[in-house]
Amino acid sequence: MSLRPTRRFLSLFLPHWPTDYLKRADPTLSGPLVLYERIKGGLRLAAMDIEAGRAGLRLGQNLADARAMLPDLSVREIDRPMLEAAFADFADWHSNASPLVAVLGDVARFGDLVLDITGVAHLFGGERAMLITLLTRLRALGYTVAGAIAPTIGAAWAVSHFARSQVVQEEALSAALDALPVGALRLSPEQIAGLTQMGLTSLAQLRPRDRKSLQARFGISLLTRLDQAYGILEERMTPRLPIAERYAERRFPEPIGLLDDVLMTAQDLAVQLGHQLQAEGLGAQTFHLFLYRVDHKVMALSVNSARLTRDPAHIAKLFAHRAERLSGEYDAGFGIDMIRLAVSSVGELDGTQLGAFATDDGAADLIQLQDRMSSRLGTMAVLRTQFVATHIPERAARLVPAMVHAATPANQPGPSLQRPLRLLPVPEPIAINAEVPDGLPASMIWRRVSYRITKAAGPERLGAEWWRSGQRLQLAPPEIPRPPKPGEKPKAPPYVPQLERFNPSAVTRDYYVAEDAMGRRFWIYREGLYVPDASPVWYLHGLFA
Repeated sequence: MSLRPTRRFLSLFLPHWPTDYLKRADPTLSGPLVLYERIKGGLRLAAMDIEAGRAGLRLGQNLADARAMLPDLSVREIDRPMLEAAFADFADWHSNASPLVAVLGDVARFGDLVLDITGVAHLFGGERAMLITLLTRLRALGYTVAGAIAPTIGAAWAVSHFARSQVVQEEALSAALDALPVGALRLSPEQIAGLTQMGLTSLAQLRPRDRKSLQARFGISLLTRLDQAYGILEERMTPRLPIAERYAERRFPEPIGLLDDVLMTAQDLAVQLGHQLQAEGLGAQTFHLFLYRVDHKVMALSVNSARLTRDPAHIAKLFAHRAERLSGEYDAGFGIDMIRLAVSSVGELDGTQLGAFATDDGAADLIQLQDRMSSRLGTMAVLRTQFVATHIPERAARLVPAMVHAATPANQPGPSLQRPLRLLPVPEPIAINAEVPDGLPASMIWRRVSYRITKAAGPERLGAEWWRSGQRLQLAPPEIPRPPKPGEKPKAPPYVPQLERFNPSAVTRDYYVAEDAMGRRFWIYREGLYVPDASPVWYLHGLFA
């Protein structure tokens, strides 16, 4: 059964992206330019500009032969990581045309872009006008580019590479693809060579052939590419930037550069976006501010809120604090010509009463304070306590980022349980005088100081958690290190405290609340029971107020 395509994709093919990019970055480069790389001990051409191609040079050619053909040839060694990073920035910049942009890296890590333009083309006056606008803009910047719009990613890529730039409608998809060569399916060179040896040079010849024999000889990837191109199988793209569910943007006739102007614009966009969310009864937790520079780079700032919000003042303050933290890294380049404020993690948010009868318990102010502190100091710098499903006191709570919002802790201890205000990190052994076997403590010695117990209550017996054998006590969730970006120095691994492991053979604890003659209250426990051959050990675990 055929899958009816419903989306529209725009593919941009920049065959000379590396050399075009270098020529834009270094205007002194003129004439034919090639990039080479060392392959199996030889220097081979890896990229070239349009002038070198017109002169008869070809990719993979020996560099010495190329120099013999063109003595005035400009030569550079290719820097693939730098070019991949630059092309990724170039792809992000195209999100000013569509919020869903991906690098199509099946054949190469740079040179091919795909945009999901479903519901966007009308902003440019239609699909054809959008294609012309993007191609004209890139050609004016000095890039060699071709493009196509089609119902599938595979068809858009195929037409942009092997036909003239055009818009392919859904009813003309099969006819447009049938005329293309088999290389239009993004196949490997071995697959293309094998199909050519069989006499299959076009997709029209390939499509009616027996699928089982094709799969047996060329693998399932051939049939997958074929079905994806014709819309029988869905192909999904992976956008580079976060998917924006709602957004507001502003374009500037003249580029801006001051950070204060950026923040002022962000506040205006927050008001605009807040009205949009309010009209739909929605709120959001994640906000992204994209700054589009005129030199084809995008700076992104993202902030999170602990709960759904659409308060423009609160959103603007979050970005102001984040910008203050990153002020040293802010670089507007030659200016910013567009700013977009987008939201994700959208959910339903009812209106709140703001009149005289509204109840204010202070929770909203506390959450907003946590949001602002997290934006300014970092997510892991603002922590709060979260209860854990265990009855062992040192495991009953841990620290989590304040941004992780939990409305109602499911494992909150019951109000009848007495717990001290201060819990010692590690229980400290003490000497106790008590009536054997279950009498209350009468006196204790802690840190060489004697205390006479006048009052005591208990015990509260806690059993051992035998099912946690070997686990280490964890006060905060482990931090997963982020892989370094190209050119970035790797950071030191996060500190992991070597806390005590849980002892599965631990015995029960009998906790007592003891008060001495001075009114000081202690939380002590006896580990184990009185048996004939061994005495239990007493510990001090906490102090009451």
